[in-house]
Amino acid sequence: MENNKIIGGKVKAIRESKNLSVEDVAERSGLNGEQIIRIENNRDIPSLSPLIKIARALGVRLGTFLDDQTELGPVVTRKRESSEKNSIRFTGDSNAGRAHMEYFSLSQDKSGRHMEPFLIDIAASEGEKHSLSSHEGEEFVYVLNGVVEVSYGKETYTLEEGDSIYYDSIVAHNVHAAGCNAAKILGIVYTPF
Repeated sequence: MENNKIIGGKVKAIRESKNLSVEDVAERSGLNGEQIIRIENNRDIPSLSPLIKIARALGVRLGTFLDDQTELGPVVTRKRESSEKNSIRFTGDSNAGRAHMEYFSLSQDKSGRHMEPFLIDIAASEGEKHSLSSHEGEEFVYVLNGVVEVSYGKETYTLEEGDSIYYDSIVAHNVHAAGCNAAKILGIVYTPF
């Protein structure tokens, strides 16, 4: 969970290095200034959607907030390296108190990438209301275990182990575990720079 604190610090450092105010980033991203301040001060764990909007407003890749971008060649991530220290937790709604998704980056050291591949553990969320979000780009989800529901626009798709879905992220969407059991997925997020 230490990576969550790194994200807020990186957002603030990049914003300040570009001589942008919180209000500038709010205007460019369509988010409100208070939300950006909460993210920068690590009071909120944002979902991917606000981070993507902030990245676009700052003119950086999403991966800039998630890694140190050290490797130009191929990056190999070993199973044993997908540990708690490399995880990032997001909530579906920046005002929610608990993280329902835990992301394990599979490319955190790859410099200049355009895709963000993750192994994602999704907590059970039966009975909870799921907020839809949208952002530029595309997403691919492959279910490794459990059952996942993908709300996409006005449709809901139920995916079981071995099923996958590829969609445009600009359409409002939400990915969550179906029923009372957790799930695990491979998720790849592409955001145009």
